[in-house]
Amino acid sequence: MKAEEISFAPQRKLVWWRFRKHKLAVVGLVVIGLLYLMAAFAEFLSPSVPGEVKATYAQAPPRLVHVSFGDGPFLYVDGYKSTVDTLQQRRVFETDESQRIALRLFARGEPYRMWGLIPSDRHLLGPVDKDAPVFLLGADRSGRDLLTRIVYGARISLSVGLVGVLLSFVLGMFIGGLSGYLGGTVDLVIQRVIEFIISIPTLPLWLGLAAAIPRTWDPLKVYVAIVVVLSLIGWTGMARVMRSRFLQIRGEDYVLAAELDGASRLRVVGRHMLPAFTSHIIASLTLTVPGMILGETALSFLGLGLQPPTVSWGVLLKEAQSVQALATTPWLLAAGAAVVVTVVALNFVGDGLRDAADPYEN
Repeated sequence: MKAEEISFAPQRKLVWWRFRKHKLAVVGLVVIGLLYLMAAFAEFLSPSVPGEVKATYAQAPPRLVHVSFGDGPFLYVDGYKSTVDTLQQRRVFETDESQRIALRLFARGEPYRMWGLIPSDRHLLGPVDKDAPVFLLGADRSGRDLLTRIVYGARISLSVGLVGVLLSFVLGMFIGGLSGYLGGTVDLVIQRVIEFIISIPTLPLWLGLAAAIPRTWDPLKVYVAIVVVLSLIGWTGMARVMRSRFLQIRGEDYVLAAELDGASRLRVVGRHMLPAFTSHIIASLTLTVPGMILGETALSFLGLGLQPPTVSWGVLLKEAQSVQALATTPWLLAAGAAVVVTVVALNFVGDGLRDAADPYEN
C-alpha cells in the first residue's frame, strides 16, 4: 500500500486496513456475524420449534448427519433403539444403523411465524417425515430438540448484550462526558459515585437487583428488567473511558477554537470532541458486550433471570447444573459451548478494534 494513499485516506479506511491485519479479529467478526444471522432467522434455521416435545425420546443422544452416494437417502441420520435401565430407572438409547431417517433441505415441519409475522413451515434441514426423531445435538429431559432451543436462545442472549450495551453507552457517555468536560466539583462527585458502585461485588449486586424482580411478571417484562439490571452495573466502565478521553482532548487547540468561536457546549462535544475518539468508543463497546451476555447467562443459570418457557443460553445451562445430568447427558453443555464461542469471538473483535483505533501507530 502506497504511503501517499495512506496519508490521504479517511480515518475509517485506516481503521479498516489495520483491522484486517488482525486475523483473529476478522475470524471473530465472521463468527459474530453468523451468530447474529442465526438469531435473526432462528425460526427457519432451527429443525423444529422450541416447544415441540417427543417424550418417548427424552434425553436421546446426538446424531451425526451422514451422506450417502449409493442407494437410499442422500442425507440421513441413524435411528434409535432403546432399552429400559431398571437400576437407574431411565431409558438408554443405542444407535440403530439398520434404520435410516432421511433428511432434506427446506423440509416441511412444525409451522411457525417468522419474526411473528410471516407464516411458514419450511426449515433449512429436517426429516422427510416430520414426526421422525431427529436430534442433531440430542434432546433434553423433556424430549425437546436441543439444537432448536440453542438457536432460539441465541436471540435472547445476544440481544441482551446489544441492548444492555446501548443503555450502558448512553449512561456512560452522558455521565462520563459530563465529568471529563466540566471537571472540578462535578468530576469529583461523579468519580466518587462510580468508585462506590465499582466497590460493590458484582455478583451479589446482580443477585440483589434481580431478586427484586417480581416472579409474577411475564417474560417480556423480565427481559427488560434484566437488561436494565445489567446496564445499571455496566455503565461505570464506559463512563471512565469517556472521562479519560474528554480530559485528554478538552485542551486541544481545535476545541478551544470552537469555544472561542461561540459554539455551544453541546456542539463542541458532539461536533468536535466525540468524532475524535469514535473508534475507541466502538472498541470499548465491543469489549463490553461479552460481560452483558455472561451476566444474563449467570442470572438465568442461578434462577434469578429469565425462566422457562423463555429460552436463553442461561436457561438451557440451568438444566445441566447437576452432576447426574452431566454424567448421563453431557450434550446439555452445548449451550455453554455457544456462550464460550460468542465471548471469545467478541473479545477477538474488540482487541482488533482497539488495535485499529489508532491507525497511525506502527
